[in-house]
Amino acid sequence: MIWAWPWMAALVLCVPVLCYWRFAPRRRAPLRFSDGRALRRLPRSWAVRARFVPPVLYCAGLLALIAALAQPQHGIDERRINREAIDMVLLIDVSSSMLAEDFHLDGRRVNRMEVCVHTAQEFIRRRRNDRISVIAFAGVPFVMAPLTFDHGWLQQQVGRIEIAMVQDGTAIGSAIASGLNRLRDSEAESKVIVLLTDGVNNAGNISPENAARAAAALGVRVHAIGAGTQDYAPFPARDPFGRQHYVQRRAVFDEEQLKRIADITGGQYFHADDTEALRQIYEAIDELERTEIEVHEYTRYEERFMAFLWWAIGLLTLERVLSLGRLGRWP
Repeated sequence: MIWAWPWMAALVLCVPVLCYWRFAPRRRAPLRFSDGRALRRLPRSWAVRARFVPPVLYCAGLLALIAALAQPQHGIDERRINREAIDMVLLIDVSSSMLAEDFHLDGRRVNRMEVCVHTAQEFIRRRRNDRISVIAFAGVPFVMAPLTFDHGWLQQQVGRIEIAMVQDGTAIGSAIASGLNRLRDSEAESKVIVLLTDGVNNAGNISPENAARAAAALGVRVHAIGAGTQDYAPFPARDPFGRQHYVQRRAVFDEEQLKRIADITGGQYFHADDTEALRQIYEAIDELERTEIEVHEYTRYEERFMAFLWWAIGLLTLERVLSLGRLGRWP
């Protein structure tokens, strides 16, 4: 709310003068009595008790009139954003190797899948201006969400990702090819794939290198993330009695292959061996894939003085009507 004529507020100084002129006692008493003590012993009527109402209404009406004269306006901001669009695909490995519990989250040991889902949701929350698609993959890719600006729904879809939700294995090349299909018809200036895996390509009909060359030909950058340790990691298992215990298994991923994928496409390779490292990697990718946003702001004003004017008319009219009766100056 702004005021077109704020100097009108100086008229407030005139309100006490007008009230005094309007309601000051007359110098000549309407009735003469030899002794006023007898009148003071009379009970006070409701009219006497409410005699302050007309002055209050009069002052409030004048203030509302002054507010209307100051011409209040309500501004409505309009923003037009010109930006270079980014279309992005998140490829998330859901193979059984993601069961390895070598990460920690909020002070408790968790498997790789839980941390990857959590950090991916944080990453989506920060990318407000981008279209994002999510693909889960193991032996085959599975599209969880097409390219969309609905980031709330995207985060829900990422939260539904589970280990081994598709046939087991690690088809990195097929996952990249599926991401390229999502970006094939994109008209965005910048197209990016973020690949997260903890395994070695052992499924699918497309090699990761050939998929990377196809991505480079389409102008798509691939940032590759290797998740987990390159050593032994604890995996949950069941004994013959159904009780859960942990076994140490060697969990490795093909780091050199991930580096080649990133190099071929002009992306970068990252290794995340704990939760904080993975969070920092997503933050680094967030900074790498920033575009300039040009914002034009406009303000449209709506007049709001009529409400104050109607209040002023109503209050002053009510004061005048009440002053003509028992609340007025006449006995």
